Amino acid sequence: MRLVIVGGVAAGMTAASRARRQNPDAEIVVFERGDWISYGACGLPYVVGGEVEGLDRLVSRTPEQMRARGIGVRLCHEVTGVDARAATLTVLDRSSGRTVTEPYDRLLLATGVEAIRPDWAQTDLRGVHAVKEIPDVQALENSLKGARRACVVGGGYIGIELAEALRSRGLSVVLVEKAPEVAGRMLDRDYQRQVRAELERHGVDVRCSTGVVGLTGKAGHVTGVQTEGGLVRADVVIVAVGVRPRIGLARAAGVRLGKTGAVAVNLRQETTVQGVFSAGDNTESLHRVTRHRVHLPLALGANRMGRVAGVNMAGGDARFPGVVGTSIFKAFDLGAARTGLTQTEADTLGLQAVSVDVTSTDHAGYYADARPIHVRLTAERGSGRLLGAQLVGAVPSVKRVDVVATLLHRRGRVPDLFESDLAYAPPFSSVWDVLLVAADRLQREV
Repeated sequence: MRLVIVGGVAAGMTAASRARRQNPDAEIVVFERGDWISYGACGLPYVVGGEVEGLDRLVSRTPEQMRARGIGVRLCHEVTGVDARAATLTVLDRSSGRTVTEPYDRLLLATGVEAIRPDWAQTDLRGVHAVKEIPDVQALENSLKGARRACVVGGGYIGIELAEALRSRGLSVVLVEKAPEVAGRMLDRDYQRQVRAELERHGVDVRCSTGVVGLTGKAGHVTGVQTEGGLVRADVVIVAVGVRPRIGLARAAGVRLGKTGAVAVNLRQETTVQGVFSAGDNTESLHRVTRHRVHLPLALGANRMGRVAGVNMAGGDARFPGVVGTSIFKAFDLGAARTGLTQTEADTLGLQAVSVDVTSTDHAGYYADARPIHVRLTAERGSGRLLGAQLVGAVPSVKRVDVVATLLHRRGRVPDLFESDLAYAPPFSSVWDVLLVAADRLQREV
């Protein structure tokens, strides 16, 4: 059995490892168009900011380590075509320029996502970057030499993290966001404002409700970003307006795409084409709260999908149960996390949702260095079913979101959270943790 995997980062290499464990005799080949495999892309902003010392620290497994396990890793090999009827791939060796045809018995598409580049960002000007892969950071580092001013376009996770990273390196930073607030797709408005305030407190010039219309340049290098509100001078421009799934090979294979634009799969990560699987950021998943198919390109989900795909490709039987949309990020000293649905999202879906807001301290108020933590807990009116939570507070404290995420996976209700036996000691929480207080209040509303 020849198992071929296209893409060698999160989902792809996890699938290869699981397939090897499932079937020690299978031939497993991974084609990766770049020079790196099995690395933590979520750590890239922290390499830029200096919290992580070097790109090598992000690598989980080297090609040599994977080959020692009997997994064929071919770097700089780009799959350019798929013939699902013949069960073959067209592969370009980018080092030699040679193109070959490769057969497969089962195929995994783990092609990930690509950064969206609006028309204004499609330029030859030096100093304009998207940051999604290791080579992107290598290119950015060259542009940062001697740079003093940066403009980050986009106020999502990546934009916020890179704004912090560039400030930590001493650059003046302007963050431009088209929406009314930063973190717009992650949090409700009140919580978005807290993130924006933290950015501004650390010297980031945040300009929301501001679109970008073009770039300016001189001698082949970017000099500024032309916005609807005027010119932002910049030596470096970061384009962080979002990502979209890489689906070219999926289209070529004839697999069905979902309404989200990502690859549609069943719970076994199988596509609609026999023998072709898909996993990772290019792939839809089931949202366990809404029961809708969603495209949420997050690291844990990608790894889980790859794990399931690898087992099934190699003859086993595994299922990916879906996600609840749990995510977390930090802006300087402030952490923000969410799981399930925000109130805004629940309203959009037509759910009868109600939320409560609670402000407390991240540990006992009388213990040293207690800091505020804000929680919004959301549930369905009538049934009391938990729908989601948002937390903003000191960086470690918002990891509490995992408690709610766990209950969402089990379709838990508000009383289930209130009755949870959570750990208590003064350095960690109050006797009545902020989540328990929120659940108590929410019980009276649902």
